[in-house]
Amino acid sequence: MTCGYGSPRTPLPNEVDVAIVGGGIMGLSTAYHLARQSYLRIAVIEASYLAAGASGRNGGGVRMQWSDPDNVELMMESLRICRGLTQELGINTWFRQGGYLFLARTEAQAEQLEANAVMHRSLGAPTRLVSADAARDIVPELDTSGVVVASFNPMDAVVFPWPFLWGYAARATAMGVAVRTHTPVERIEPATATYHLHLASGERLEADTVVMATGAYGHRLNRTLGIELPNRPHRHEILSTAPLKPFFDPLVVDLSTGLYASQSTRGEVVAGVTMGAPDFHARADEIDLSSSLAFLERIGRALTRVFPRLGGVSVLRQWAGPYDFSPDGDPIVGPSPGHPKVIQMCGFTGHGFMMGPAVGRIVARYIATGESHRLLERWSPSRFADGGVRKRREVMIIG
Repeated sequence: MTCGYGSPRTPLPNEVDVAIVGGGIMGLSTAYHLARQSYLRIAVIEASYLAAGASGRNGGGVRMQWSDPDNVELMMESLRICRGLTQELGINTWFRQGGYLFLARTEAQAEQLEANAVMHRSLGAPTRLVSADAARDIVPELDTSGVVVASFNPMDAVVFPWPFLWGYAARATAMGVAVRTHTPVERIEPATATYHLHLASGERLEADTVVMATGAYGHRLNRTLGIELPNRPHRHEILSTAPLKPFFDPLVVDLSTGLYASQSTRGEVVAGVTMGAPDFHARADEIDLSSSLAFLERIGRALTRVFPRLGGVSVLRQWAGPYDFSPDGDPIVGPSPGHPKVIQMCGFTGHGFMMGPAVGRIVARYIATGESHRLLERWSPSRFADGGVRKRREVMIIG
């Protein structure tokens, strides 16, 4: 018996053209677009349930407000895809274009937002700078004390992450993709022209191409192939409050604290905050995913500074998940050094969910047709070999 959202009982063939390890947004988006573009035999292998990893633990923000033109154009495309996914996948993704409102409290932050807005307009993105008073017009209950300037893009959006995964999985399954859950891959063994995936169930799956859509959890499997990548996981917390009567539409970001907060259609405020310098771990399974009082104290101060009315609100749920950092802030996507038929999809530094719809389509096209993309060249896993990677200046905030 199988399930449209994937099942531990989904039968697997002995051989496939493409084995995708990881049933998060990257893996499922790639599987869906591959099935639409080709007649390849495809299997998705997920170690747990579909929303167990970072794709089910984020705030659901999708924004085109970036400091890098490539990322702005990528996210304009991702937003276009997201806008039509409810109809395309036949599931309600709770897509809501309330915009993103970035608050700058220093001159340096203000200068960056101004430079971003100029660049965005040149690319056709409707980002505009607004005064503190105008920001309060957009969100009347906002406390803008100390805000120098704000940046607003009404096309940025918030979604509910889980239906994305369910929708992609269901549509991929309907097109013949095998989606197997609760089945860890223990090791990957190279053969003459293929790869053998050894599963914890005792099964062995042979694949021509392997997609490592494992995010922060891929190091152990990569090492079975002799592949070493420099991405490292970092613990990040988030919470959801009791529902309130809706009082703000945009996702609000305070650049001085790293706070981001949005309000769902049911009224919950979903929020996270930067907890200082990243505490990197060697492996994602080393990260404690329980809740911490330190996070609750820090976000309480940051959230009530922006929204004083939330001082007495109840927190209903608090959780953690792994950000997957790369050394230069760029994702790590494309053929692996020494293993060109092993495609990496990791290192998205907390922004993988919002990029997933567009990146999955890019990677699927590359696998199906060999067509490259400028971002695959920029994001190549091979770029770390010569030690020449430079850190980019970017706003590292997830929503």
